[in-house]
Amino acid sequence: MKSPLIRPVPRRAALLPALAAVTALAAVAPATAAPGAHAAPSPGASPGPALSITVRPAPTGLTDARKKEIAMELVSSAENSSLDWKAQYAYIEDIDDGRGYTAGIIGFCSGTGDMLGLVGLYTRRRPGNPLAGYLPALRKVNGTDSHRGLGPGFVKAWRAAAADPVFRRAQDDERDRVYFGPAVARAEADGLRALGQFVYYDAMVMHGPGADPVSFGGIRGTAMRKARTPAQGGDEVTYLNAFLDARKAAMRTEEAHADTSRVDTAQRVFLRSGNLDLDPPLRWKVYGDAYEIPR
Repeated sequence: MKSPLIRPVPRRAALLPALAAVTALAAVAPATAAPGAHAAPSPGASPGPALSITVRPAPTGLTDARKKEIAMELVSSAENSSLDWKAQYAYIEDIDDGRGYTAGIIGFCSGTGDMLGLVGLYTRRRPGNPLAGYLPALRKVNGTDSHRGLGPGFVKAWRAAAADPVFRRAQDDERDRVYFGPAVARAEADGLRALGQFVYYDAMVMHGPGADPVSFGGIRGTAMRKARTPAQGGDEVTYLNAFLDARKAAMRTEEAHADTSRVDTAQRVFLRSGNLDLDPPLRWKVYGDAYEIPR
């Protein structure tokens, strides 16, 4: 059974109580005088205060284009030490985390299958591309940290492919299909606003969407044993703290992820300030480096 969705109140719906109040006032007000006529004020009467209606925009999640851009910049600060995530299409190196090559805008890995999926998509869209000839090698090294059949030639081909708009679009699409889309959908179903949606997305990028204890599904399961999601009637801040606690524990199982600053001095900072809608200005640190999104 799907968890119920908790969605922001649409702008039009937010106006209804105010409009009802205006209608009620109109019903008891005197009829409008004929054109050119002026109603005489009651003796000693003074004009009443003007009716003021303030409509606040409904909060937006990561499906909003600007909020999605913020999420991309936040992930890039942790993955690439830069807010310029669009400069990362050509990035590729082995960071010695047991996943082989890490590359592209969200760290597609030769050892985890997502790089293989990306190159396969690119080849379907652009047959004969510089990376197509490496598909057999990518299939063989999947699940390992091996470079066998890849090496410097593959690195050069990746960087050359990054100049192709078709490859850049393929990276965007695979990111959204494998990580961003599922993370946001799951967070919405759990009743989480923009910050919680980002927390899920960042966890899915680092840990993968699997169900084992140190993948996204396992981390979420651990959190739900400690606190209820908002969709289950729980408090959003309490649940997100439980999720971040579970995420940190998962990170500490790997030496390469032992630095938990992307949680401690970034996501937890936003949570402690009550910024559940992830509204700028945003200030945070990752690995000791300070970042800011002013607006």
